[in-house]
Amino acid sequence: MPRTVAETPEYIVLDKPAGLIVHSDGRTVEPSVAEWLAAQYPDTCAVGEPWVSPQGEVVRVCGLVHRLDRTTSGVLVAARTAALYTHLKHEFKARRVEKVYRAIVHGHVQDETGRIVAEIARSSAAPKRWYAKPCDESYVRAAITEWRVLVRGESREGEPYSYLELVPKTGRTHQIRVHLSSIGHPIVGDHLYAPERAPILGFTRSALHAFSVAFVLPSGERVLYEAPLPTDFHDATLRSPA
Repeated sequence: MPRTVAETPEYIVLDKPAGLIVHSDGRTVEPSVAEWLAAQYPDTCAVGEPWVSPQGEVVRVCGLVHRLDRTTSGVLVAARTAALYTHLKHEFKARRVEKVYRAIVHGHVQDETGRIVAEIARSSAAPKRWYAKPCDESYVRAAITEWRVLVRGESREGEPYSYLELVPKTGRTHQIRVHLSSIGHPIVGDHLYAPERAPILGFTRSALHAFSVAFVLPSGERVLYEAPLPTDFHDATLRSPA
């Protein structure tokens, strides 16, 4: 279950473990972050507009203003008031919320820093998944991810990897995973975008972690919260230094 990083009368910041879904997908019956919020913080139940899944299930938002993939761990923000929910949704849309991720990818990324600009498009052929479509940054559907190398190393089996810090400037579905795969460095353990690559460094899930989030409150105060690296990241980076 999630761990509470911070709690105020207006919002809650959580550290989501890998393997836990944020909202029900309407296809399976399993625990979710939204259900946990409803139980632990009942005031979130009325915050945000519910949506209806393709299966007809009414899904409560429970104040969550953004999402993480099931296999991604890290920081999540949930509003406790309608006013703050609206404010934060606007801040996300305006790209003023600052998010930082950590990822371990296959191969040695050549440059020290980089910027990926590509639309995240949906394939029409089965299995349906997202892919990167190069575009100009001025295009309305352009997705932007900035990255820098923290560590280059090799696993015990001699497989090269790079440990990256990533800053997505937009928030498209699977953006970081798709962008990294498009430059030939898919995330370690990503079953969807690196199905032919055997996981390394002991990972049993995608090696992607939402490390921090920073945003400005209606009062003008800027706040920053971090979700510490989980055990699998510590084990991997300590075991295989550059």
